[in-house]
Amino acid sequence: MLCKAQLILLLDGMDRRLCAAQDRWAFELEWTITRSGFGARHYRDPRFDIVRELEEVGRMAALS
Repeated sequence: MLCKAQLILLLDGMDRRLCAAQDRWAFELEWTITRSGFGARHYRDPRFDIVRELEEVGRMAALS
């Protein structure tokens, strides 16, 4: 019979195998990966931070 710790490790391994291809692809693109549940991921391209910063600078310049 599996104990709770063994079950958690088993589920973690299954989750990682399930999403391995997408995680590898995101890692190669240097995206951030946030695991948010079994088989659930949030992939984010950090370059969008630059776009957000430029939009903020543009808004500030327009107000000046």
